[in-house]
Amino acid sequence: MNTGSDDGTGPTEKSALRRELLDRRRQLTPQDAQNAAAVLAERARELDELAEAGTVAAYVSVGREPGTRALLTDLHARGVRVLLPVLLADNDLDWAAYDGDEHLARAGRGLLEPDGARLGPDAVLEADVVLLPGLAVDSGGLRLGRGGGSYDRVLDRLAKAGADPVLVVLLYDHEVVARVPREPHDHPVDAVVTPSGVRRFTA
Repeated sequence: MNTGSDDGTGPTEKSALRRELLDRRRQLTPQDAQNAAAVLAERARELDELAEAGTVAAYVSVGREPGTRALLTDLHARGVRVLLPVLLADNDLDWAAYDGDEHLARAGRGLLEPDGARLGPDAVLEADVVLLPGLAVDSGGLRLGRGGGSYDRVLDRLAKAGADPVLVVLLYDHEVVARVPREPHDHPVDAVVTPSGVRRFTA
């Protein structure tokens, strides 16, 4: 989805890295992206926290993002409560329950959002696992977002409430990089899932 982790005021280095990674995603064919999505769903099952979660906050991938649709279907079929974001006018995120692909509606910025009742921005506090969109993660677990700031607010809300869900980012293999430029508001993730497998990060 087109909401990212950063506030858009980052250094030129961050912007350049975003452009490079987005260019590489655009070169993927639809079949490449579909194949990767199926593998990502399989790899995600390797995360014990995801297998044991009662509530997962996730998102609907769009375009050439690492695909989440197969994973959403799998979680829903297993009876996991899945929360999906609804983008608000101020770039904050509301949440609604995922009830299957037939209940996804097109929204602004090319996003797909659930058509059910809005649960409020604080609904994410109930999640055992939060799946975050991103463009890259480095060896320390620092994630590079799209720059929209929506997930900065989510992570800040979790921190202020003392909530401690497992934070996971789904990426392509080449998007695990040596270093992501750091800013004071950045939050590291706990794990990354790529088609090659799961990598965990220590605090």
